[in-house]
Amino acid sequence: MNRRNFLKNSSVAGIAVTGMTTIAACNTPADTAKKNTEAAPDYNDFKLNEATVDDLQAKMKSGELTSRAITEMYLKRIDAVDKDGPKLNAVIEVNPDALTIADSMDAERKAGKVHGPLHGIPVLIKDNISTGDKMMTTAGALALVGHKAVKDAFIVQQLRAAGAVLLGKTNLSEWANFRSNRSTSGWSSRGGQTKNPNILNRNPSGSSSGTGSAVSANLCTVGIGTETDGSVVAPSSFCGLVGIKPTVGLLSRSGIIPISKTQDTAGPMTRTVRDAAILLGALAGVDADDEVTKQSAGKAQKDYTTFLDAAALKGKRIGIEKRFLDGHEDVVALYKAAIDLLKAQGAEIVEVELLKATRDAGSVEFTVMQYEFKDGLNKYLATATANSKVKSLTDVITFNKQNAAKAMPYFKQETLESSNTKGDLNTKEYLDAVAKTTTSRKVIDDMLKQNKLDAICGTSIGFACLTDLINGDYDTGFYFCPPAAMAGYPHITVPMGYVHDLPVGFSFCGTAYNEGPLLALAYAFEQATKKRVPPKFLKSFEE
Repeated sequence: MNRRNFLKNSSVAGIAVTGMTTIAACNTPADTAKKNTEAAPDYNDFKLNEATVDDLQAKMKSGELTSRAITEMYLKRIDAVDKDGPKLNAVIEVNPDALTIADSMDAERKAGKVHGPLHGIPVLIKDNISTGDKMMTTAGALALVGHKAVKDAFIVQQLRAAGAVLLGKTNLSEWANFRSNRSTSGWSSRGGQTKNPNILNRNPSGSSSGTGSAVSANLCTVGIGTETDGSVVAPSSFCGLVGIKPTVGLLSRSGIIPISKTQDTAGPMTRTVRDAAILLGALAGVDADDEVTKQSAGKAQKDYTTFLDAAALKGKRIGIEKRFLDGHEDVVALYKAAIDLLKAQGAEIVEVELLKATRDAGSVEFTVMQYEFKDGLNKYLATATANSKVKSLTDVITFNKQNAAKAMPYFKQETLESSNTKGDLNTKEYLDAVAKTTTSRKVIDDMLKQNKLDAICGTSIGFACLTDLINGDYDTGFYFCPPAAMAGYPHITVPMGYVHDLPVGFSFCGTAYNEGPLLALAYAFEQATKKRVPPKFLKSFEE
């Protein structure tokens, strides 16, 4: 969850202006049109820099590279960039079996067995996704250090079946940013603070902070994050990536440490739309252990790349979130340029106010999450292995209090504690709240139908704030995640441009299981703009 903007969700009308004075205070002065000229080592001098899935498949097919060689290069890259050099702190644990997996994929390729486009491709996943191997699954929490899952999460099973090399796990905002009302995105008590590779003292957003930073910095080919409200889209936007928050139910959540059963989903985080489409197809599937995935039967695609069309915007009607036409002038300029590009590509533009229309639903979103977090986490922890220190949310709270100096040095656990006071999922307050948040589905569907829209678009989120462990996150002034998050509907972000070396994303949202058509639009936008650039690893803005 992207806590920075989520707490504003109860008063969405204020999103476009809230936090502007804070941004002005924390950013450099108005004359920051001067680019940062501080010299930095060339961390983009890397053989696999910006390599796509297709690039690496071609090299393995030709014999130029093997999966083992590719995996070794990424492991060295992690040492050079994540642990040394800029010290991104994006990877919380490297898989000790990564090279063994790569060797087995090479052997299968040599024998004529190739599983598909992800065969031999190194992937990093967020550390709230269970793996039944030598790695821990901790959600970044000291309370779960030592916990090794009994089995793979369903989406990890899908990855292995696709022939991917599980390279390691990424750091995150602890408990997926559901711990405190003053937390800092990208910080966990186990993993410390993750940095934004574009400008190192800027925040990568959260809660899929490590995945966003790692994929952007070319520490892997593709990565996986999770989202409840913004946790895939926001870090993808902050780090200059393509991110997909799919329909809830397209990807299984079994084996993923939960927040909300109505909103949680995993999602691809990649450098290109095509790679995101490839990864999405590999992850999708019906899982008997996640009831909601049954709704995806007959709707999920094994190959989303078939939708990709550079001319897909022509003749489409696109709803544009009106509120983002005001705000920080540089972000608004990028937004207006994106709208002009949509028009130039043959799309018809219709102004809409989705944030305003879903404001009432947003007023109780946090209540829904509190109830579902307590219920879901207690169920997950009850299945933990014997060497786990905690078996319930109450145990987690107690552990943190007993180890406060290490577990809570900067902010506390108000959200854990307030969630623990809630009743079960039959409580009237919960039932009323979830009924209200899910009205977002009708709002989106009605807006699409009444305006004959193919998608609703907006600025994904503003540009990255400074990392501040003392005061916590601050609002960027733009945030488009709540409507699709509450509805459980798909949301795709694509790089829109840069403000003073900081990327800003452009979002495409639609109705349930509409990933294919949205990917077509996102791909057309990407191909027409080509805004993704490798991060510069700058230390800070020039003062």
